[in-house]
Amino acid sequence: MGEQPPVLEMTGIRKVFPGVVALDGVDFRLFPGEIHALMGENGAGKSTLIKTLTGVYEIDGGEIKLGGAPVRISGPLQAQQAGVSTVYQEVNLCTNLSVAENIFIGREPRKFGKIQWGKMRRRAAELLARLELDLDVSAPLDTYSLAIQQMVAIARAVDIEARVLILDEPTSSLDASEVEQLFRVMRRLKESGVAILFVSHFLDQIYEISDRLTVLRNGQLIGEHKIEELSQVQLVEKMIGKELAALEDLEDKAQSNRERAAGAQPVLEAKGLGRTGAIAPYDLTIHEGEVVGLAGLLGSGRTELARLLFGADKPDQGELKVAGKPVNLRSPQVAMKHGIAFSSENRRTEGIIGDLSVRENIILALQASRGWTRPIPRKKQDEIVDKYIKALQIRPADPERPVRNLSGGNQQKVLLARWLITEPKLLIIDEPTRGIDVGAKAEIQKLVAELSDGGMAVLFVSAELEEVLRLSHQILVLRDRRLVEKLENTADVDADRIMQTIASGATS
Repeated sequence: MGEQPPVLEMTGIRKVFPGVVALDGVDFRLFPGEIHALMGENGAGKSTLIKTLTGVYEIDGGEIKLGGAPVRISGPLQAQQAGVSTVYQEVNLCTNLSVAENIFIGREPRKFGKIQWGKMRRRAAELLARLELDLDVSAPLDTYSLAIQQMVAIARAVDIEARVLILDEPTSSLDASEVEQLFRVMRRLKESGVAILFVSHFLDQIYEISDRLTVLRNGQLIGEHKIEELSQVQLVEKMIGKELAALEDLEDKAQSNRERAAGAQPVLEAKGLGRTGAIAPYDLTIHEGEVVGLAGLLGSGRTELARLLFGADKPDQGELKVAGKPVNLRSPQVAMKHGIAFSSENRRTEGIIGDLSVRENIILALQASRGWTRPIPRKKQDEIVDKYIKALQIRPADPERPVRNLSGGNQQKVLLARWLITEPKLLIIDEPTRGIDVGAKAEIQKLVAELSDGGMAVLFVSAELEEVLRLSHQILVLRDRRLVEKLENTADVDADRIMQTIASGATS
C-alpha cells in the first residue's frame, strides 16, 4: 500500500464559516486498495472535510489532488465524474423504484431513446453478483432492508468507476449480521483497488475493518496512524483531547444508587401492557431516580415498548399507572401533561426541525405544552435557552444558529434540552448516543446520571450494552418483540450475560 502513490491527497485544507474555522490546514491521504477511517468528535471537522472533497463546500485554502493531478471540485456531480462517490448514513435512493432502476438512474441503457429494461436488469444483477449479492433487481428497493439498500448504493457508486468510495456512518442502523455482510463487500472492493474512506463511531468496527486512520479535533489534524500502532484507549484520548476519566465513576454510582431508587415512589407502572404485532404484553415499574435500561438487538421491540409509554402508539391490552393513578395515554400530548417526555431515536425525522434555530427547537415542547395561543415571551425564551446551552455545553453557543448546522452530538443535546425544560418526571431517551462521538457520548451519559441523582426517572434505550450497564439500575432484555428477562444491575451482570439471554431467549 505504501509503495503506491496516494490516489487522493488533501494538503493544508482550510474552510471558514462566519465566526468558525471548521478546517485549519488539514492534510489527508488515501491509498488505492485501503480502508481508511476518519475519526474525531462530532464537530471535529469530519463532515466538513468530506464535503470539501465532494464539492459541497468550496475550500478557502489548500489543495486537492486526485491521481497526482490538482483538481477543483465544484459539486457532487463533478466529484462523481472524477471518481469520488459517497454513500451516506441516510441512503439517498428512490425506494419506490426497483433495485436496477436505482443503480442506473440517470444512466439507463437506451436504444433509439427507449430504455433497454432487460439489459439494465442483467447488468444490475451482474454488478451485484460481483459484490456477492443475489437480489431480485426488478423488486422495489423498499422491499429490502436498510443494509441491502446501502449495498445497492455502493453498487451504484462502484459502477460509475469510483476510485474513492466514502462510506459515512454506514453501520449505525445495522445489526451484527448486516455489518458483517457490508464488511465482506468492503473487503472485496478493497481487493479490487478501490480506496475507501470509512466514517464510524463504533470503535470495534474501526479496528476490525480499517488499515489506517486519521484523527481530527477542533478542525485540526491530530495524526495519521496505522491501525495496529494505536490502541483504542489512545485513539479516544486523541479524539477528545483528555484522559478517559469522564466515565470512570458512573458504574459505581449506578450500583450505589440502586437501593435509593428501589425504595423511591413508583413514577410509572405498566401491567400486561402490549400492542398486537408490535410488542408482547409486559410488566414494568420505574421509580423516582431510577434508570431502567432496555437491551436487545435491532428489531427486538425496544422502541415499540417505549412508544407505548408516551402515547406515540396506543396499547390494545394492559393497564398503565402514573404516580399511582390509572391513566390512558391516548396521545403524546396527554403523556406530556402527566410529566412524560420522549426523545426519539430518529432525531432527523422525529426530532430536530433543521430550518429552525437552536432556540426555536429547544422551546418547542414547552410551547406545545402551554398551547400555541399562549406564546412564551421572547425574554423568557432567551433565559431558558441560555441556561440549557450552558448546562449541556451545546456548541457553538449561538441560539440563533440553524440547528441543521450543528454536529450530530450537539443536535442530540438540543433535543434533550427541549424535553428537560418541561421538567418531566420520566424521561424516555431512545438511542441518544447513536452516531455521535465518544466525547459527546460521555457528556450525555454523565447528564443521564445527574438527572437520576436529581430524582428524575429515566428509561434508557441503547444498542450499546456497555452503555446500558454503565448507567442502569435495572436492565430489561428484549428479543423478538418480547420482554424476556429483568436483571438487577449487580456486579455479576455483564455484557456476556445479557448477550446469552438475547441469544437463548430464555424468559425470566
